[in-house]
Amino acid sequence: MGKTSTSMSTGLMSKWGFAKREPLPPERRLSKDAVTALIIHSCFQFGASMSGLFLNLYLWRLTQDLTVNGIYNIVVFLLTPPTFALGGWLAKRRDRMVTYRLGIVLIALFYLMVVIAQEQVAQFYIAFAIFNGIAAGLYWTGYLVIQYDVSTDANRIRFLAINMVVFNSAGLAGPALAGFIIQRSEGLQGYIVIFMLAFIMFVIAAIVSFRIPMVRSHHKAYYLKFMGLVMSKNRRWLKALYSFFVLGLFQGIMLFLPNIMLFQTVGREDWVGYLGVFFSSLTVATGYVISRLAQKEHVRKYVMLSTTGVVIGSALLLIRMEFWSVAAFMILFSICNPLAINTLTSYYYRLIGTLPLKGQLRVESVVMRELFLNIGRVVSITLLIWLAADLESVWMPIVLFAMATLQYALVLLIREKQEA
Repeated sequence: MGKTSTSMSTGLMSKWGFAKREPLPPERRLSKDAVTALIIHSCFQFGASMSGLFLNLYLWRLTQDLTVNGIYNIVVFLLTPPTFALGGWLAKRRDRMVTYRLGIVLIALFYLMVVIAQEQVAQFYIAFAIFNGIAAGLYWTGYLVIQYDVSTDANRIRFLAINMVVFNSAGLAGPALAGFIIQRSEGLQGYIVIFMLAFIMFVIAAIVSFRIPMVRSHHKAYYLKFMGLVMSKNRRWLKALYSFFVLGLFQGIMLFLPNIMLFQTVGREDWVGYLGVFFSSLTVATGYVISRLAQKEHVRKYVMLSTTGVVIGSALLLIRMEFWSVAAFMILFSICNPLAINTLTSYYYRLIGTLPLKGQLRVESVVMRELFLNIGRVVSITLLIWLAADLESVWMPIVLFAMATLQYALVLLIREKQEA
């Protein structure tokens, strides 16, 4: 019976493209700069897991208006693509570390301003959204380019999976600490404390970033205006960009709605934080499995598997929006979503190497990726606040289920081999 069970398990893993664990060859090991990048990102995530997770909930507590949260996130996502374009130009003219460090510093200043403004954030939420969009755009431009630079085709899928493990491991303590502080503070003062702690973590991340050296390059030309021509010539890459639009349709809602749904069902910020730790631990476990076993040849299988998981989870919300259904949905999302994101990102980075100029278009490719991703985010959030202006609306789970089901389109948009 034991041998049969082991055989069935091995067969199932083989079917979905997961290889048996073996000692890592040298080419799959991470470089010193790759490890440093992971350390910086962990500092960033520790601060972001406290502040970002509760910023939307802070706005919700101040306004009790889902539309405010929706508009806030729409403004952030609308500003991110042009900021990516600006950050890409800066990365090409100077260095990607200049863009990256500037982004970290601006994010730190953003949360310092939140601490100073306190409850007036709700009054000036659009201005704060503009600031956040610019800061986040610069940070992610730099980091996405760095991800490409410090990894190779041989170890990239492993680096991205370890990045996911580190990212979510750093986020395990953040939500619990934030929830604990908020629950034991008077009024909304606990939120201000965690925003101050986040500011400190971002300053630390900025300091550590100086361990990654700047790379002088003679290739300073910025080819963003030619990306339309590249899209017309390379249909496989264009379809990959469409895949990020589809991913954005689901991601846009999921970046702010889950914590509000959890708060509505449990009624306490500390429990939102503790549940965030649990969900992040599931993501860490998934990321570890991906880093050890996933193979780049099976992108379609992984996307099909992850999409099926989130569709089943979102279907539970159609039955009833209660704690059990929200928790079950978040469990499935936490397990399946990392597989989709890691697979698509690794796949896209491999495609960058097939574009003209042999890797010189990596910055422009990151900018285009973010443009399509954020258009999808804006579309889904706009649809949500138009159809479901409050959490009691019957349209909310319907929109979420529809956006999850649309993720099946990803299977049609990605190809494991170059088109003939």
